[in-house]
Amino acid sequence: MFTGLVESLGTVRDLQLRGGQARLTLEIPFAAELALGDSVAVNGCCLTVASHNETTACFDLLAQTLRVTSLGLLVTGSQVNLERAMQVGGRFGGHFVQGHVDATGTITRLEASGQDHIVAIALPPEIERLCVDKGSLAVDGISLTIAELDDGNAVFWITPHTWECTHLHAAHTGQKVNLEADMLAKHVEKLLAGRLAAQ
Repeated sequence: MFTGLVESLGTVRDLQLRGGQARLTLEIPFAAELALGDSVAVNGCCLTVASHNETTACFDLLAQTLRVTSLGLLVTGSQVNLERAMQVGGRFGGHFVQGHVDATGTITRLEASGQDHIVAIALPPEIERLCVDKGSLAVDGISLTIAELDDGNAVFWITPHTWECTHLHAAHTGQKVNLEADMLAKHVEKLLAGRLAAQ
């Protein structure tokens, strides 16, 4: 379980395709503190540490992961958002994020507005229907509040801290991002669908 509060940035050292799978190697500031089997959210996707040393960690990407997320588009030098799993007893400042990417979206707008930035992301229909005005959406592992929903796009106002401490400062329009809808919204949708089907 994660909070969507990005802990630090990592840098892609290598992405090796291995048939339908891949191995991702990242330079990580906290690599020396990791243990085999630890969970790390990489651009919002929960990955398991397969190996590590003082400066890097390796993760195996399944075919499903490559199909559903944008991780297969990473190149050497790409920056990624990182968050280690929640610690029991820690403050919970974001929202419930599982690191289970539902779909990808596309950045359609990036512009400065005073000290803040505005980011708009085109949402696939299966994600849009789970979003509400002022609700939460995890975008590449960042817990963001939806400022408005506009014709298939979610618009976010990004604070200076979030802009500088995540990979958003290096983002560009047309970029694919990983999306995870609010877990509670997904459960409510399934429960209501079951009830309506029973009627």
